[in-house]
Amino acid sequence: MQHDIPVETLGAMGEAMAHAVGACVHCGFCLPACPTYSVLGEEMDSPRGRIVLMKSVLEGDVELEDALPYIDRCLGCLGCVTACPSGVSYGELIMPFRAYAQERRSRPMSARVVRRLVLETLPHPGRFHLAALSGNLVRPVQGLMPAQLRAMINLLPDALPAGQPLPEVFPAQGARRGRVALLAGCVQQGLAPEINWATLRVLARNGVEVVIPEGQGCCGALALHMGQADVARQQALHNMQLLSIDVDAVLTNAAGCGSGMKEYSLLFKGTPWEKQAEDFVAGVQDISVFLDALGVETPPPLPKAIQVAYHDACHLAHAQGVTTAPRRLLSSIPNLSLVNFPEADLCCGSAGTYNLEQPVTARTLGERKARNILDSGATVVVTGNIGCLVQLRNHLAAQGQPLPVWHTLEVLDRAYRGWV
Repeated sequence: MQHDIPVETLGAMGEAMAHAVGACVHCGFCLPACPTYSVLGEEMDSPRGRIVLMKSVLEGDVELEDALPYIDRCLGCLGCVTACPSGVSYGELIMPFRAYAQERRSRPMSARVVRRLVLETLPHPGRFHLAALSGNLVRPVQGLMPAQLRAMINLLPDALPAGQPLPEVFPAQGARRGRVALLAGCVQQGLAPEINWATLRVLARNGVEVVIPEGQGCCGALALHMGQADVARQQALHNMQLLSIDVDAVLTNAAGCGSGMKEYSLLFKGTPWEKQAEDFVAGVQDISVFLDALGVETPPPLPKAIQVAYHDACHLAHAQGVTTAPRRLLSSIPNLSLVNFPEADLCCGSAGTYNLEQPVTARTLGERKARNILDSGATVVVTGNIGCLVQLRNHLAAQGQPLPVWHTLEVLDRAYRGWV
C-alpha cells in the first residue's frame, strides 16, 4: 500500500506506524481472527478496515472523529497479527495511533470521569481496594449509574480477598538454579493475590530465588491501552529503574503486563531511554516461558483426573507468541488432560479497560467464550492473565456453571502441594 503519512509530524513512532500501514495488502486473512468483525460483521470493524481508516486520518482524508468509533471498538487483542501472512505489525500502529488520537479528541464528561477514575485507582493496589469496597456498597443502586460505572461494578467480586504482602526476597529451595525479579502487578494483587504466592512457591521449589523490588508500580500497560502514552512512559521508566538489577530474567505472570513491558522499545523510541528500554525488554519473560526453558520438577499425580480447558490470553498468544510453554507445564502434571474447545483463539472480551468502554461487545464475547468452554466438558479452566480470569469466571457463573478458573501457576502449585 502506498502512503503519504506525514511521518515527521508523528514523532519517533511515526516510522513504525507508516511501516505497519504499508505492509498491509488487504488479503482478508485477518477477518475471521478479529473478534469485533466476527461480532459486528462490519468491514471498518476489522483490522484491514481500521488500517485504511488510520491511514486516511493521518493523511488528512478522513476526520478523526469519524474514524474513532471503529478504532475505539478494537480490543487490541492482536489476533490479526498471528493470522497475517504479510507480517503487519498492527500493534505498532494501533498503540501510537491511540496516543495520537487522545491528544486531539474530545470525550463526554461521563467518559472523562470514568477514565480518570480508572487511571487513578487500578494501577494503585491500595486505592483499588478502597474503590472496590465502595463499589460493592453501591451495588443496590447501580441501575441509576452510567453504563460504564455499572460495568466496572459488575466486574468486582462479592468479597475481596485479604491482602497478602509479598516479601522483598523469596529464597530458592535446595541448590539455586536461577535468580529472577518479579513484577507484582496492580489489579492482580487486589483481585487474586494467591497468583503471586503460587508463583513464588513454584519458582522456589524449582530452585529459583525471586526478588520483588519494593516500590514498583504499574507497568504502564493500562495507560498505554487508553492512549495515555506520557503516563505510560512515567510508569514504565519507574519500573525499569527498579527492575534493572542483577537477575537472570524479569518475570511477569500477567500476559497484559508482559505485553506492555515488551512494548517499551517502541514507547521510548527517540528518547534518551531508548537503549535502556531495548536492553530491559530483552530480559522480560512470561513465567511460563522461563519455567518451560528451565525444566520443572514433575508434580505428584493428582488424586483424580481433571480435564482442563486452557484459554490463550491474547497478549500471551498473539502479542508474545507464547502458546506451547504453558501447555507443556500443565501437561507435566499426571492425571491432568487438556481439552480443545471451539474458537479457542478468539478474544474473551476482557482486553484491559474494554469491559468498561465497550460493555456490549465485551459481554457478547465473554458469553460466547464461556459457552464454547462449557461445550468442551472441561472441569477446570486455566489462563495466564488476570483480566481473562475475571472475565471467564464472571461469564461462566452467569451461565450457571461456576467452574474453577485458575492461573497456570496456581494449578502447578496445587499439584505440588497435593491438590489442596
